[in-house]
Amino acid sequence: MASACAIVPALNAAATLGDVVESVSAALGVPVIVVDDGSTDATSERARAAGASVVRHEKNLGKGAAIRTGLREALRRGHATAVTVDADGQHPASSAREVLHGSTDPDALVLGVRDLVRDGAPRNNRFGNGVSNFFLSRFTRRRLRDTQCGLRRYPVRATLDLECRASGFAFEAEVILRALARGLPLVEVPVAVVYPEETSRRTHFHSVRDPARIVASVVRTVLHLRLGGR
Repeated sequence: MASACAIVPALNAAATLGDVVESVSAALGVPVIVVDDGSTDATSERARAAGASVVRHEKNLGKGAAIRTGLREALRRGHATAVTVDADGQHPASSAREVLHGSTDPDALVLGVRDLVRDGAPRNNRFGNGVSNFFLSRFTRRRLRDTQCGLRRYPVRATLDLECRASGFAFEAEVILRALARGLPLVEVPVAVVYPEETSRRTHFHSVRDPARIVASVVRTVLHLRLGGR
């Protein structure tokens, strides 16, 4: 595997971030970059204490913006590939390792594919993912099984060259469309994820607003690509 790193976009994740950084670093054996997306708690401090490098947004810009910041930092540090891992502990380090080694092609975009029913995902997660899967599969004319899983492996320079525009959760759908349009290989890898008990769950995903934004971003991206945009 070419030089790799892990990127953890984080917003007010102080309670879980230390364990995430330590487990991912140990299992993958790669540097961890945390992008603190305008947190108001001790997210940055916990990340540094666990051994991660930290890049901080002074205000919240959204998950997509945080991933792009992490990719730019990875490029600056000379990494060719980057695995993105959520900060809430949802992605076990063993699953991150599966994604890191999911393809021998360093140019491949590797998507983690969850079994949302088996792993007990909340209904709003299943709904949002189903909406995204339907539209992206239709527009790309190939079956895509999980278009919103945050556990992925990105080819760093190639992903930045796609010039994705979405700043929130819609980034994860847009990057698939642009990668396939550009001819990048796409690989899907089954992964296990962990959802905490309902009383202790914390999510920044809005069950109505974010699926609507994802669909709007998909439509805009498809129109842009069909009109000859990059």
